[in-house]
Amino acid sequence: MKKKKPLAAVEPYLWLLPSILLMTIFILFPIFEVFRTSMSEVSKAGLIKGFCGLDNFTKVLKGSTFKIVLKNTLVWTIAVVVLSTVFGFILALVLNNKFRFRKAVRAIVVFPWATSLIIQAGVWKFIIDKDYGALNTLLLKLGLISSPVNWTPTPEAYFAWEIFVGIFVTVPFVTFCVLSGLQSIDNSYYEAATVDGANYWQKLFKITLPLVKSSLTVSTVLNIIYVFNSFPIIWTITKGDPASRTDTLVTYLYKLAFYKGKSGEAAAVSVIGFLILCACASVYMVLSLRKEEED
Repeated sequence: MKKKKPLAAVEPYLWLLPSILLMTIFILFPIFEVFRTSMSEVSKAGLIKGFCGLDNFTKVLKGSTFKIVLKNTLVWTIAVVVLSTVFGFILALVLNNKFRFRKAVRAIVVFPWATSLIIQAGVWKFIIDKDYGALNTLLLKLGLISSPVNWTPTPEAYFAWEIFVGIFVTVPFVTFCVLSGLQSIDNSYYEAATVDGANYWQKLFKITLPLVKSSLTVSTVLNIIYVFNSFPIIWTITKGDPASRTDTLVTYLYKLAFYKGKSGEAAAVSVIGFLILCACASVYMVLSLRKEEED
């Protein structure tokens, strides 16, 4: 029996070493630094003066603004993820059918996701502007309105438009994740179901949904992370104004760090967001995997 060479035993680890180093430098070390900064007293110049325990967290949590920002973040994430998943799933079902110009339609659908978020947000900000926006101009020319409409009379209305833009740019991602799952389903399942007398809805809930569940799980988890950390849409349209009424955690911590010079509190907000995100993603993954095991 031949003995394994010493190099063969460590070879897999040598191949993994570059990835481990990259993860340590660009992921683990920054996370450690954020946690360290959140528990430190930091000057406006960004210099760490010393350890302050949970003081930064206490200041953030006691502030009235944080409650508004946290509520906005949860509403923003849930609304965008849920609605984009529903619309994306429906659109994927449509695009999975054979029809003329299907490839062209797929290319058009992916365009909003492929375009820069800053450009998308800037375009929509121009569209809904009261004085020179494209939406009012179009409706005036069609005779549907007699005078320009203020589409954003309140912070809540502005925030609703931001959610709409978030859904608009996220739907294509969900669509193509689900579409990849739909195209991997063997058509024989549907043929057998048809022979057994199953209708469209029975096929949808008994065949399609169970078989694309893994694709939906991946797209949902990635969407939660992606939407929760989304910065360009809100910053481009409102910058979180007025008075942080449209801020999310990401834009709020940016203001704390770079506008107010409170790096310690900004790091504390970042840690809170990180923990919320980890908890939500973990719970969703555990529930999804548990359901798959039960099935």
